[in-house]
Amino acid sequence: MKAQNKVTVLDFGGQYAHLIAKRIRRLGVYADIRHPDASRAELGRPGGIILSGGPSSVYAENAPAFNRDILDAGIPILGLCYGMQLMAHLLGGEVRRSDSREYGRSEMDILGDSPLFKGLGGRQTVWMSHGDSITTLPDVFRLLASTANTPFTVIAHRRLPIYALQFHPEVHHSENGLRVLENFVKIAGIKADWTPGSFIDEAVEKIRAQVGNDRVILGLSGGVDSSVAAALLYKAIGDRLIPIFVDNGCMRFQEAARVKEFFSCMPDLKIDFVDANQLFLDRLNGVENPEQKRKIIGAAFIDVFEAEAAKYPDAKWLAQGTLYSDVIESVSFKGPSVTIKSHHNVGGLPEKMKLGLVEPLREIFKDEVRAVGRQLGLPYELISRHPFPGPGLAVRILGAVDVDRVQILQQIDEVFIQELRAWNLYDSTWQAFAVLLPISSVGVMGDERSYENVCALRAVNSVDGMTADWTELPYPFLKRVSNRIINEVKGVNRVVFDISSKPPATIEWE
Repeated sequence: MKAQNKVTVLDFGGQYAHLIAKRIRRLGVYADIRHPDASRAELGRPGGIILSGGPSSVYAENAPAFNRDILDAGIPILGLCYGMQLMAHLLGGEVRRSDSREYGRSEMDILGDSPLFKGLGGRQTVWMSHGDSITTLPDVFRLLASTANTPFTVIAHRRLPIYALQFHPEVHHSENGLRVLENFVKIAGIKADWTPGSFIDEAVEKIRAQVGNDRVILGLSGGVDSSVAAALLYKAIGDRLIPIFVDNGCMRFQEAARVKEFFSCMPDLKIDFVDANQLFLDRLNGVENPEQKRKIIGAAFIDVFEAEAAKYPDAKWLAQGTLYSDVIESVSFKGPSVTIKSHHNVGGLPEKMKLGLVEPLREIFKDEVRAVGRQLGLPYELISRHPFPGPGLAVRILGAVDVDRVQILQQIDEVFIQELRAWNLYDSTWQAFAVLLPISSVGVMGDERSYENVCALRAVNSVDGMTADWTELPYPFLKRVSNRIINEVKGVNRVVFDISSKPPATIEWE
């Protein structure tokens, strides 16, 4: 997209930075997220800039800042929360810790005319989340709106197209927040022409320009991201795409057959199916530590993938289904974090294999990937699939992994997913799966004592996986699923349902 036809979000570490970009994209305008200290040259000249909120105070040591020259560039700017306070601080105002902090809903009174409020009434419900407030307004700003606790809630520059809000228009609790963002986009004169179709056209052009007449290898897992990447690459370069599906022995039930069926809509796409069940299961033999499992699977995948890729010496590129949410992990102003679990993507492949990297989805979020998949004609059942971990069922089998336990869990999971679809519940939960526990329990089956496996069912709702709450599935449904699993899956006599949220639990058990 043209630089002047997008909005750039400078992320100061706010919890809603991703949401700001998503809301702008919902308006049909492309938005990207950049580190706040990006230079004028790095930013180029976007149509508009939004300064996000953040956890810092402007007067704190090491508080994130940005290049203030941007304020004089004539680019429309919208500062939110910390972004507002930072502009006021830089332009001669005063920001202090407030005695009357605001968190949650507030009633805001609009006091001045502005195109930012076009179509809105005089009083608005907005969402606040701040401990600091502007106490002295810089002379270059005028007041547009106030709440009872925050006199300077919305301000505007007297000469330049610069606006600032203490509230968060990007959250749905601000009743007309999306309209405010839409008005800002209109003030910036940005054309709303970013659609899945326009993204596809531009991505195809970029892919062709990047790879020329070379061949491209893609690790196809059967998940949404790699599948949409495959369809997009196929549209761009046709049979010069080499999708490789590696069955690691820990896939979903009949996964290889399903991937073939999913891509029957592209009969000329030749997928290289590799059965590496035995290799992976042999290396996992006796291993119980989840981190060790992930590393073993990652290393084995690289070995198999390298061996397969060697069959195509004319391939110069490796394609991955990297999403924008992966990319911006290194963009936000954040400190170091504890490693919860190793990432399951195939790290190191491009360097190790001396291949160039192609990431056709790196500019879009998960929901946009699904929309692109629909536009490309992929079947609904594929593009609506729930997230699935890279190591597969190996991290849903607690304890040691072997072929028998994999087959048991495959059957359990298949029953669960079948029933979710049959009850029209699959699309109302973000992710659902089964876990095989490393314990057995006493039961009574056919008037005889049994001592068999326990499985847990897990269903959660989330936006991005960072936080999640368990899905309240109907009791009659759970009763039906439990009954089917115990009757149909040999080796299971007890089913439990996980009602833990994230935090404190994680979504996956390992």
